[in-house]
Amino acid sequence: MTEQRKNVLSCIQPTGHMHFGNYFGAVKNWVDLQEKYDCVYGVVDYHAMTMPYNPEKLRQNSWDIILNLVAVGVQPENLFIQSYIPEHTELGWIFNCFTSYGQLTRMTQFKDKSSQVEDKSKDSFISAGLFDYPVLQAADILIYKADYVPVGKDQGQHLELSRNIAQRFNNMVGKEYFVLPETLYTEVPKVMSTADPTRKMSKSAGEKHYINVFGEEARIRKQVKSAVTDAGASTMDVDATTGQREKGAGVQNLFKLLEACGKLDAHQALETKYNEDTLSYGELKGEVAEALVEQSAKFVAKKSELKANKKEIKYKIQQSSAEIRKRAQQTLKEVRQLTGLTNLKL
Repeated sequence: MTEQRKNVLSCIQPTGHMHFGNYFGAVKNWVDLQEKYDCVYGVVDYHAMTMPYNPEKLRQNSWDIILNLVAVGVQPENLFIQSYIPEHTELGWIFNCFTSYGQLTRMTQFKDKSSQVEDKSKDSFISAGLFDYPVLQAADILIYKADYVPVGKDQGQHLELSRNIAQRFNNMVGKEYFVLPETLYTEVPKVMSTADPTRKMSKSAGEKHYINVFGEEARIRKQVKSAVTDAGASTMDVDATTGQREKGAGVQNLFKLLEACGKLDAHQALETKYNEDTLSYGELKGEVAEALVEQSAKFVAKKSELKANKKEIKYKIQQSSAEIRKRAQQTLKEVRQLTGLTNLKL
């Protein structure tokens, strides 16, 4: 008897370029998980509306991230666009009625993101959607009865909220209806900004703080060449456990990027040189730049191929969203029955 594969759900906001922090920290993992699990991956455009945005740019970014995801290896049949499946927002409203105000006030990411809304003019404000989006996020997860959600450590709080909502719902209806999703922590690198290795690679920090996966080769090389290394830091200390020289944050980040690119032989050779104090930072940066450019080149070529057939890709995603929506519709039908709402019979 064939064992039924577990369900995995993960989502990404369409907020612009995919950088190597996104790719190595999440999306590469998505690609790998497809081999072992039944995966559903969403482009969550409703969530992108919680921060100040441009409507046309949102639409453009949604399709661009779809092309990016397919170009790096995500299978089109596993992808959906959130706004194509309105059941997410209906379940989100129902879950609002199973979520306490106090729980939402404790969400740390609301504090972080609201502080990013710097424009205090009358046209810019902290939306109720930004405060409430963890509930919609719970709906994104639970509507597909996901067994696992691959998350970073900073997202653990949101998954715990999803589990709390599911448990409260199950207690109210008197049955274990919703699966309590579990975190799927896998070994993925936490990529830091090459401009400031004390902070994560991020678009919100500005252009110099992220390296675009689909960027121009010259720019990638320039960004790596100007990467912060150990300026002003002492790296002569030796780790008592490993016997190796300790690395400053900048050098450690460059080695991590090289390893993430799969250049293990080069990584080992440069590691040896570093411990022997014969490694020049120029050589290290050159190897990292070459590895990132190699990764980027194959993805850029695949994306160009996809863009030439953009209508076909759009059709595939519309079809996959429609197929995935059937699961959401079935969940909503059952939830409406359990919560005393009337199901519309057409």
